[in-house]
Amino acid sequence: MREDVQNTVNRVDQGRLWRRLMEMARIGAIPGGGVNRAAFSREDIAARALLVAWARARNFSVAMDAIGNLFIRRAGSDPRAAPVMTGSHMDSQPRGGRFDGIYGVLAGLEALEAIEQSGVKTRRPVELVAWSNEEGGRFSPCTMGSAVYTGAKRLAEFLGVKDNEGIVLKEALAETLAATPTAEKRELNAPAAAYIEAHIEQGPLLEQEGKTIGVVTGIQGLRWFNVEVFGETAHAGTTPLESRRDALREAIAAINTLHALARDAGDAVRFTIGRMLVTPNSPNSVPSHVLFSVDVRHPDAATIARLGEAIEPAVRAAVKRCSVRVTPTLQDDPCAFDPAVVDCVGRAAQALKLAHRRMASGASHDAMYLARVCPTGMIFVPCEKGISHNEAENARPGDLAAGARVLTAALLELANWPAATTGDR
Repeated sequence: MREDVQNTVNRVDQGRLWRRLMEMARIGAIPGGGVNRAAFSREDIAARALLVAWARARNFSVAMDAIGNLFIRRAGSDPRAAPVMTGSHMDSQPRGGRFDGIYGVLAGLEALEAIEQSGVKTRRPVELVAWSNEEGGRFSPCTMGSAVYTGAKRLAEFLGVKDNEGIVLKEALAETLAATPTAEKRELNAPAAAYIEAHIEQGPLLEQEGKTIGVVTGIQGLRWFNVEVFGETAHAGTTPLESRRDALREAIAAINTLHALARDAGDAVRFTIGRMLVTPNSPNSVPSHVLFSVDVRHPDAATIARLGEAIEPAVRAAVKRCSVRVTPTLQDDPCAFDPAVVDCVGRAAQALKLAHRRMASGASHDAMYLARVCPTGMIFVPCEKGISHNEAENARPGDLAAGARVLTAALLELANWPAATTGDR
């Protein structure tokens, strides 16, 4: 490793990174040590304000685009060069942990701080991005900010989406944008030279194998659906079972059928029913309407396509006494990361003498949309027992700092890539 890179990496401050993670964890803190920081909520706005304050203390520029993605930039020596980007998300699951997403944001900030403190000049700007609504826990679907930024989706598709309280995304987004009035305006689909996202693994492999760094090679594909079952409400005490149009009973039959469809001998399919809304949701009324979500994932393109196409026919075959509506809400094909960026991350881990392995991501990340528009990679660090989307989510300060050091070294290499490598516009 070059001396200037090593000196910069040495400026990554484990204590500062940990303190900031704990300070962010107080915003939206819930019992059990977790976080509830929904996209475009008061808590999300407060977390953004704190990040902006830390950035401006270093005189980094701050910008925001139309969907609220937040950009923090350290300038490069070539004003025409597209930036090298890093980042993740600040929103959480309703019962989320302290590290999912926010680690990648604060590791990116730590990398920018280390580069700034070292005085190293990069040809390209280095830019931190906090992507909006990655989780999709409040406004579905997930990875919304990166999908809109890269042009994979249009902002207009999402403005009418409502949360469980009936709040429209357009209104919540407007409040979020107004909370940072001094941010520069950033255009959607602006060019990027490369992107690296640091993240906790959200699985057990690194911890089980005693590895500190996961060099991520790609992300498995997924399909999301909303399934609605329409029945008829009736009195629970007087209506015979055989004459009921019980939407919940029929939904359960459909769910059992889908579980059977997703079962595979190799246990490679990931199938989840994560959300269910029942109407009228009364203990002595037969349910008239049920909405449930379907999340199915697999790393093989043909397999995920087959499973996705089988969802609606399987539901319709299982539901006998009610009507059904199946709405696809998200489709992402398996994603392979750019070999040059993957190799760059691997070289950084090797140079820092950190135990590492190559691996695919089972979870979706904003990186899958960035991979459509620029060379992309990811860095994983272990999380305790592989637990994530859970208040008990935990990670060790030393592992988090190691990931930030690998990120810093990789960003420095990418920030000096020639124009011919990335196609500056």
